Amino acid sequence: MHRRIIFAVATIMVALMLICGCTGTTTDPTPVEKQQLRIATTTSLYDTKLLDHLTPIFEEKYNAEVLVVSAGTGKALEYGQRGDVDVMMVHDRAREDTFIADGYGIDRRVFAYNYFVLVGPESDPAGVKAMAPEAAFTAIREKGMADKNVVFVSRGDASGTHSKEKAIWKAAGFNYSADVQGSGDWYQEAGTGMGATLTMTNEKEAYTLSDIGTYLAYKGDLKLVTLVDEGDILLNVYSVMQINPEKFPETNSTIAKDWINFLISDDIQKEIGSFGVDKYGQPLFYAAQNDWEKIGVAEAEVKNPVA
Repeated sequence: MHRRIIFAVATIMVALMLICGCTGTTTDPTPVEKQQLRIATTTSLYDTKLLDHLTPIFEEKYNAEVLVVSAGTGKALEYGQRGDVDVMMVHDRAREDTFIADGYGIDRRVFAYNYFVLVGPESDPAGVKAMAPEAAFTAIREKGMADKNVVFVSRGDASGTHSKEKAIWKAAGFNYSADVQGSGDWYQEAGTGMGATLTMTNEKEAYTLSDIGTYLAYKGDLKLVTLVDEGDILLNVYSVMQINPEKFPETNSTIAKDWINFLISDDIQKEIGSFGVDKYGQPLFYAAQNDWEKIGVAEAEVKNPVA
């Protein structure tokens, strides 16, 4: 009898606990809504798959959803000027400086670098192999104006690569708009991203300027070879900055800062510096953290976390 009474009481208690939801068996809590990070990036960071490699790590760590729009630096800066994104990732220092001076961007940090290369057909009809970049551009122009087999394909899209190309023409002593654009069929503008420009250059058996990362990523599908890869002017530095929340309050300043600090963290700098080594035998990008003097930027731009 005593046992039956205890069992009955226990049964009633369990029933009450089930009604009250106190048995310790609960339904899963409502998932925390993911933060959304909107990034405008230059095509080289996208085409090389570096962002495909990094974003899952960030998304898991910060419970975030990363949305990426890829464009040339000029177009990417337009997204930032409209407040359409939270973060910019570009590689054109002069225009970055203007962007910040005009109040659109803040908290710039340098996170990676590599180099530009002049690529072309192995036959090298302009004979530019191992020349200085400025001399190579001069030779391509001169021979292109006389020989229809010598063609240079430009990005022609106001990208960071296009800006670098124009800087090389200037350093070679040419006025870009007067002496290069429209000077003949030897000079053709793709008006598109780096990957597509490399494909077009390959089809035309022409020359083009490319960042080494995108070239390596596409090399297996190309007959183009590296002809010029040395010269201080070929340095290619990548920066990240957040859109100024005072100008665009609707941007997500918190997640933007998280992304910047993520990129300059020790672990991710190692990821950047090793990315591509297993597949291409060399990194597609170099981590900026330990090379700030080499690439001519302040130590604070590479190492100081954004508060």
